[in-house]
Amino acid sequence: MNTRAWYVLRGAWLLLIAASTATAQTLEKRVAAAPDGSVRLSFAARPGVYGNGRNMISWDCDKGNCRSRQVDGNWENRNDWDSPCDSGPVRIALYKSSGRITDLRVYVGGEWRANASATDLGMVGTKDATSYLLGLAARDESRAAEKAIFPAALADSVSIWPDLLKIAKADNVTRKVRRSAVFWLGQAAGDAATRGLTDLVDDGNQDREVRESAVFALSQRPRDEGVPALIRIAKENKDPDLRRKAIFWLGQSEDPRALTLFEELLTRP
Repeated sequence: MNTRAWYVLRGAWLLLIAASTATAQTLEKRVAAAPDGSVRLSFAARPGVYGNGRNMISWDCDKGNCRSRQVDGNWENRNDWDSPCDSGPVRIALYKSSGRITDLRVYVGGEWRANASATDLGMVGTKDATSYLLGLAARDESRAAEKAIFPAALADSVSIWPDLLKIAKADNVTRKVRRSAVFWLGQAAGDAATRGLTDLVDDGNQDREVRESAVFALSQRPRDEGVPALIRIAKENKDPDLRRKAIFWLGQSEDPRALTLFEELLTRP
């Protein structure tokens, strides 16, 4: 390659980096430029995410059956309801006061109500949206911080777990924000732990509900007894649903050994 061609390629590469950086900054600048009040934005939801556009959001859905959902801010982890709602988009309403984001609400599906005083930024890219939301969480300046992680976890075609791990380990964010990061790390680690397993393993005459109850019971035991047992289940049990449940309860434990497990599962080749 001659010198002229090398400089042309180098210039094109630098332009691509600059364009990527500018794109990442665009959403933050657009939010900053919006007046106080409600600032709305929307982005694509990942597969398996549904909502009624108001107070219910489900995820990990397959053929209408969903493992987890949020209703009016309350979490549930089961597998016995149907979700006939919209599959997207994720819609965020940011509440801005004195130039700062003080709160947010998240919806999936539905449509915005007419509001002449709201600023609607329209559809944005999922990479830009998650970068902005996780930055909001990491700054931990308001109630919006702990709420920002949930919609970021619903975004399509992005991997956010490295940022969640940083937030979960950070000393300069509140316990609520770290707990939210750990919860969604657990969700991501559950996917990694069960990747490639397609068939449930028949454990003889043992009843599934009994085994699921045992996993829950372990989560209620003292940490030095329950956490190692849950980690063994998450790493070694051949039943993917039991592994998911063990990882779910580890995500609620706030135990540093759970973070170590999540990191191990998510960095596995």
